[in-house]
Amino acid sequence: MTAENGKATAQAADALPLFYLNPEAMNPDRHGSLGLAARTDFSFTRAAHALPVVTGEMPAAMRSYPIVFVGPANQPVVITGLRQGENLFVDKDGQWAKPHYVPAYVRRYPFILADDGGQGSGRLALCVDRASDRVVEQVVAAARGDKVLPFFAGAEVTEATKQALAFCNQYQMDFAATRAMVDKIDAHGLFAERRSTVTLENGEVLNLTDFKIIDEDAFNKLSDEAFLDLRKSGALTLVYCHLASTNSWSSLIHQAALRNV
Repeated sequence: MTAENGKATAQAADALPLFYLNPEAMNPDRHGSLGLAARTDFSFTRAAHALPVVTGEMPAAMRSYPIVFVGPANQPVVITGLRQGENLFVDKDGQWAKPHYVPAYVRRYPFILADDGGQGSGRLALCVDRASDRVVEQVVAAARGDKVLPFFAGAEVTEATKQALAFCNQYQMDFAATRAMVDKIDAHGLFAERRSTVTLENGEVLNLTDFKIIDEDAFNKLSDEAFLDLRKSGALTLVYCHLASTNSWSSLIHQAALRNV
């Protein structure tokens, strides 16, 4: 979702995933001299007013962000800004506001699993975004006195790369499970288009559009059979977290007020 004094839009389906500009499949020949700068910096999210989430992280995310659904695929996202190109939870130094939850999609970057054969081969490889400023030449970083986590030790992957692969694998499984839950919810006709009007503490009124919610009235009117179908699919966690997250619009308004202090 985007929000700009009024308009919300989904990311183009044919674009690279959000944040990724130059992902490359990792191998020791190409990336043996590279490593990951060992520092926390979320500056790359500064213009992200909405971020994808998966079901397993929603109990934590719902405390800080509204969860809505965008695009033809009804992608669940957390809203992190009230205007397009604005993330209210990242400061000028690239640090995420505490104690707010940092979405897994953000923590995964600059790594991602991608098709390793082209043309939908089904083989996924661990990739790293060479455009990330945390991907650095080890020699150059060492000369500056910066700590770096190498990607490879000779031809062998390092522990840092193994951890990145494990994280990406888990995210991929969680994404697929969430996708199945969303499809199940959609099959029961529970998604509804919504608009939301938000009044900031300075009196400014923002009208947010082009996102979907789960219609609570329609959900409560489900037959016992349909409710059981959702329960068996695991989708009830997603439904309840989404509904509870409506209380977190106030979190966005509070962050906006802090930004204007």
